[in-house]
Amino acid sequence: MRNRSDAGVLAGFGAGAATSLAAGARALAPRLPDPRPWLARCLAEEVEQRRLAPWAAVAFGLGIVLCFAAEGRPSPWAPTVGLAVCAAIAMAGRRDHRIIRVATGLAMIFAGFAAGTARFAAVDAPVLERILIAEVHGRVETIEERARDARVVLRVISIEGLAPEWTPSRVRVTMRDASPFGPGDHVIARARLTPPPEAAWPGGFDFAKGAYFAGIGAVGSTLGSARLASGPEPPGLGARFSAAVETGRTAAARRISSVIGGQPGAVAAALVTGKRGMIAEETNEALRAAGIYHIVSISGLHMVLAAGTIFWLVRAGLALSPALALRWPIKKIAAVAALCGALAYCVFSGAQVATVRALIMTGVMLGAILFDRPALSMRNLAVAAVIVLALWPETLLGPSFQMSFGAVAGLIAGAEWMRRRGRTPAPPTGLAGRAGRFVVAGFAGIATTTIIASLATGPYAAYHFQIANPYGLVGNGLALPIVSLVVMPAGVIGMLGFAFGLDRFAWEAMGFAVALVIEAARFVESFEASSVPVRAFGPGALAWMTASLLVATLFVSQLRRLAFLPAAFGLYAAGAAPAPDLYVDRDGNGAAIRGADGRLVLLGRPGSFVTAQWLKAAGDWRGVDDQSLSAGVSCDPLACVADLGEGRFASFVRDPRAFAEDCRRADIVISPLRAPADCAAALVVDRRDLAAHGAMTARFGAAQDASAAYASASRPLAHDATAAKAAAAFRSGEAGNAGTGVAAPAGSAFGSRDRGSGRDAPQAGEGARVSGAADARDPRALFRAALARSLVEGVRRPDEARPWLARNAALKAAREREAAARRQVPDSSSAAEADSAEADPGDEPVSAFDPL
Repeated sequence: MRNRSDAGVLAGFGAGAATSLAAGARALAPRLPDPRPWLARCLAEEVEQRRLAPWAAVAFGLGIVLCFAAEGRPSPWAPTVGLAVCAAIAMAGRRDHRIIRVATGLAMIFAGFAAGTARFAAVDAPVLERILIAEVHGRVETIEERARDARVVLRVISIEGLAPEWTPSRVRVTMRDASPFGPGDHVIARARLTPPPEAAWPGGFDFAKGAYFAGIGAVGSTLGSARLASGPEPPGLGARFSAAVETGRTAAARRISSVIGGQPGAVAAALVTGKRGMIAEETNEALRAAGIYHIVSISGLHMVLAAGTIFWLVRAGLALSPALALRWPIKKIAAVAALCGALAYCVFSGAQVATVRALIMTGVMLGAILFDRPALSMRNLAVAAVIVLALWPETLLGPSFQMSFGAVAGLIAGAEWMRRRGRTPAPPTGLAGRAGRFVVAGFAGIATTTIIASLATGPYAAYHFQIANPYGLVGNGLALPIVSLVVMPAGVIGMLGFAFGLDRFAWEAMGFAVALVIEAARFVESFEASSVPVRAFGPGALAWMTASLLVATLFVSQLRRLAFLPAAFGLYAAGAAPAPDLYVDRDGNGAAIRGADGRLVLLGRPGSFVTAQWLKAAGDWRGVDDQSLSAGVSCDPLACVADLGEGRFASFVRDPRAFAEDCRRADIVISPLRAPADCAAALVVDRRDLAAHGAMTARFGAAQDASAAYASASRPLAHDATAAKAAAAFRSGEAGNAGTGVAAPAGSAFGSRDRGSGRDAPQAGEGARVSGAADARDPRALFRAALARSLVEGVRRPDEARPWLARNAALKAAREREAAARRQVPDSSSAAEADSAEADPGDEPVSAFDPL
């Protein structure tokens, strides 16, 4: 008993000593302030300033992101039920503002998700799956004339050889001469049609996705001359109106180009009508290098300048009459006139999505004037964003929406910050002083707005275009005053006089000003490093940067200071993002792989556009004609082999006879042909992979980080099960025979080139060679390559990754069921599977023009 009591005393003493030591440590440790009171004060200030409302637009956009990130085509019922639940919660907790705010935020997320599903249903149309040469009947919707040809969008009536349920609603074809045709004409042309091309690399610009939402199901070019024909039925009122507008656009573009001439005429026509086909690529590059290419695309800048010019002209004209100025609300009358002018400008310039978005933003701000509200406010911007996203949810993921709304949000936040400072210098005396202040204030305003807009849009430009323009401040400082004060006002006056034939003087003035803008762009382009390539980074880094922009612009309290945290995370994620080591063309024409010196080398014959996209994504300064792109590459009529260093090789096979050797000797085999099933290379990308998944990239970093990505997927994939399977295969020696040290045959792409086999002689320092022993190879590199192969084998099905092909998949399934019923096969599912196997696009050639 005594021992037990002594133990209790000792235990109590020890516990007391530990408590005392802990209390002393807490007393000596630095006391950190409790952030909860500070956070409560900041949130109370945000509520008091009514700054929570703009976050509803952010929640709406988050719902759209979730919809587009879903696998396959999401059901429209789930967001509808979510909206109903949120409405019930808000009604039940209507006395508690916190419950209402949370329910409203969740409701906006569900509403954004519902908008995405509704958009998928609205634009659902067949997409051409294979290359087809056929006769196309359609009506001309738009004509974009270019230097050597014209790009025409046809509303399809019928396509030879395609059933109506498989016929795309629109096709875009290139014609050598479209001058005999006009909008609304019924045209018959024999054309070579292809499916809309997907991205050149996963994460790059995906034309197929944009074409799907534009209703374009095929692209191609005409074979021979098209001819006019009488349509089966006259076009409706809407079609006739669209044709009349398009005819006017074409006539105005030709008039402007003929009066001004040259590249200034092409740029001026693009500013007024939105037709940019006549602008030479050299001019486009100069404008991009100067950071002023945004002036060519009709967007918010042009809409505000056009509406502002009309607003100023009407208000100034009405103010000349004292009676009208005193008795009538001339400011509101001018706002209505400006809104009508902006609407006319939008319709006449083609009513593209970016233009309509700019019209909505301008309309919301002009509408605020009618209701005596501030025109520039975050609330108005949020309302415009919700309207635009409700109509076109897909624009949220594009550069146009992101850069436009990001720039406007930054400018509004900057204007609000300057208003809160409340520092207004005393006005100068004298005419010279006022003129000097006007000039200084104008250039200071241009510099400030350019810096703010560049900071707000820079991450999106780097993400979508892999480019940065360090001299954008200089380019905008030289060009924007000319565009604002001369170019756009002259364009408005020219269009007012166009119908009366009194427009020549306006176009000449506009052409002179546009020529100055082009010269300024070429001057900035001449600077060293005027365009800096930026290595591609993932959407996660962009999401962090977007969060930083939202915190910095939507908050007005000290919470705004927290914007540097997501900005730092985003910059780190962008800088730490590893570049792919392998790029494979979607058509199988070529590939780019990281060579022994760590730079990309080309295999096969990829197109110049695709090569340029790969180099930009890799942050590579080289041009597509750089000789170093073939360093370490040896080619013969059968294949091309690249020396990757450390005894590793990659082969691009162009002839089936090369598979026997290259599958045994190379670590990576890429081919537009069908590779043998027993090909022993660690990574095999052949016709079947390309047909199913499109372009791909692979990264051979640390063994646990090896990965592959696909253009048909919405995001990079990771498959732990297949990775473990690949590792087990290497441990058991089943990964293939690469690196066994077997001597290459004479004349082989792997052996000596001086044995008279008729193959190309290697250049100095080139020529691939196999090491003499297997243990000289890096086993981790082989494991990483096999892991990439396992990722290729485990990729999602195309119908899950590309929801715009869901309609085609449904039609194909229906056709298989009908075929099974006609054959009266008892097991219809087996018949459907057999029919599907026969229709595999990798099993049969499409036509003689099939690039695969």
